[in-house]
Parts: sequence; structure tokens; C-alpha cells
Amino acid sequence: MDKQSLHILQIGNVLVSPDIFTEKFCCDLSKCKGECCIEGDAGAPVTLDETMAIENVLDDVWNDLSASAQSVIDKQGVAYTDVEGDLVTSIVGGRDCVFTRYDDITDDEGNVVENCCLCALECAFRNGKTKFVKPISCALYPIRVKDFGHGLCGINYNRWKVCKPAVEKGRELNLPVYKFLKDPLIRRFGKEWYDELCEVAAQLGF
Repeated sequence: MDKQSLHILQIGNVLVSPDIFTEKFCCDLSKCKGECCIEGDAGAPVTLDETMAIENVLDDVWNDLSASAQSVIDKQGVAYTDVEGDLVTSIVGGRDCVFTRYDDITDDEGNVVENCCLCALECAFRNGKTKFVKPISCALYPIRVKDFGHGLCGINYNRWKVCKPAVEKGRELNLPVYKFLKDPLIRRFGKEWYDELCEVAAQLGF
């Protein structure tokens, strides 16, 4: 189907932008080095429940945080309300999320990529130290969720220059955004909703 002819769809109580079917995406950390956790002028959107969950695992990740991040958390906590009135994770120097940590990784070819920005929360989860992964807004990126009230929300694909390597890799793998984000979408909206999303995608030829 010609993507120019696609319109906003509604699946359950979620308005879905067709871009999540038509656009390709796959994070390539060895290329972007985690720049999405650094760039921007505010932290990641979080809910009150997520803020409490982060506070509960703070001791488990504390030693992985920079001294500057620890100082910010001591002063204002793990989250704050930004200029738009949204609750977001605290940041260091108007830049790094307080939960960033820097480490070397190995890419798919076995090469060492130095000084990549990682999420201390996710690292702790992957190492079996906690049961909280990271804020759902982080896990869902490049999808962003907008709450319209009365149980209705919308999801759309956000374009950001720092994610150019992810777009290139997604196109190489022919991996649509909604398939790349299967697990976070299920975490946010449930498996029944995601299965319906896939059915709609199949009907549209994606």
C-alpha cells in the first residue's frame, strides 16, 4: 500500500500513526554510542509509579552513577517537573540523564567501541540486580506517547538526527518500528493490543 494514502488508525483506545508501520528502525549502539541519553534539554518522561520504582532500586545503581549525578539526585531527587509541566528524570548540567554511565561495548563484528553511554538502570536489570528495567518512555523510543485524557492516547514516530544509524540499520534489516519495539509495546499496552496491531499491519501489507 502507498504510505501516502495511510491515515491515523485507532486500535483500542490508542490512536496509531502509520509511520510506525512504514518506517524502519533498529538501535545501533556501536554507531550512536547512546547519544539519546545525552542530547536534549530535559530528562526522560516518567510516571509517579516509575519514580517510586526508581527510588526503590537507587541503592543498587548508586555506585554506577557519576559523582555529579549523585549530587543532583541528593539535591532534587531522581525526577523533577520540567518547564512544560512534565515529570522527567533529573539531568546533569542540562545534558546527561542522571542514570547514564559510560563503558566500552563490543559490536556485532567483535570490535571494542569505547566510551558508550549506557543506562545504569537497564544494566542493573540485565545483570539480575533489579526487576525494574527503565522508564517506558525510554524503552518505547522512537515512539512517543501522548495522553489525550479519558483513556485515549496516541503514539507516533519521532524523527531525531542522533538516531540516523538506527534508521540505516533498520532499513538494512527491513525492520519496521512496531516490530523493533514489540516488547516495550506489549509492556505498555498489553499483548492482546499488540496482536491486534500486528493484524492491522498484516491487513495493510506491512
